[in-house]
Amino acid sequence: MPVTTSIHDSSVRGFASDNYSGVHPEVLSALTQANGGHQVSYGDDQYTEELGSVVAGHFGEGATIFPVFNGTGANVIALQSLLPRWGAVICAATAHINVDENGAPERMGGMKLLSVPSTDGKLTPELIDMEAWGWGDEHRAQPLAVSLTQSTETGTLYTLEELRAITDHAHSLGMRVHMDGARISNAAAALGVGLGEMATGTGIDILTLGGTKNGIMFGEGIVTLSDGPAESMKYLRKMNMQLASKMRFISAQLLALYGSDLWLTSATHANAMAARLSAAVEATDGVELVYPTQSNGVFAELPNAVADRLRERFRFYDWNRAAGQVRWMCSFDTTEADVDSFVAALSEELAAN
Repeated sequence: MPVTTSIHDSSVRGFASDNYSGVHPEVLSALTQANGGHQVSYGDDQYTEELGSVVAGHFGEGATIFPVFNGTGANVIALQSLLPRWGAVICAATAHINVDENGAPERMGGMKLLSVPSTDGKLTPELIDMEAWGWGDEHRAQPLAVSLTQSTETGTLYTLEELRAITDHAHSLGMRVHMDGARISNAAAALGVGLGEMATGTGIDILTLGGTKNGIMFGEGIVTLSDGPAESMKYLRKMNMQLASKMRFISAQLLALYGSDLWLTSATHANAMAARLSAAVEATDGVELVYPTQSNGVFAELPNAVADRLRERFRFYDWNRAAGQVRWMCSFDTTEADVDSFVAALSEELAAN
């Protein structure tokens, strides 16, 4: 029997992930508009062509976008395009490619990850140098790329100066730089800068352009910003099973997001809700912030028993259970009422504890 009515309770709200939210109404409308009639498959459609023009407007005329199905596929292919078979990638120990992609970069991408510790999720030239050595040694995977995440997995942000310092340092050592931009919109909104200013302007070579965490149904983009990666991208995308036949439906969503200021307004709202939650947490006894709230994530420390009871009312994830740390994420559709209800529940559980 076809589903004609909702089978879930749409009043249920949570702070587990910005992937939990639904699809922005403007994106749903864009999908409807892209439907009907016939369009050329595998990316030779009008929506993908228009998306290319929009991306060039953000990142510069040399930028090229390759839509894919998901973020893990985007990261794997982007990094593959930077490396020979013997290449390695330096990243923070907390990086999504290191801890949340189930070994896909190494198993599917065929590359070695060289992770370094970071107290705030950010790399520095000094941290990069912990693994930037051994060139010419056949016993060591060759460090030829750096991967950073903006905003980071701990919700912190790289400033433009910090990004430039990393790219200058990496390039001076013969390495290229990948940016995992799953939450790139939140970072740009928080910094008050354009997407191109943050990426092209700081020397990033290739990035993944996030959409799923900012209101689209599915799909991400790989954006090449320097010579070289784009040449192999069309082959790598197909080889890695990330080439969509009906690509117009990925491109139409990204076009709705980045072809207007929807990416910015949605990310700005999510960031504002996180700031509201963070301020309330700071004013609440029995719970402490772990990292500064700089984008749309709030990381806090509280007793595990409190977290477990609170999770029965609002879903969220542990960040480091051994340390009593949790993560609360805000989305484009998080409301002030959602935040206030959550804070009230938190206060109740803390008092009961």
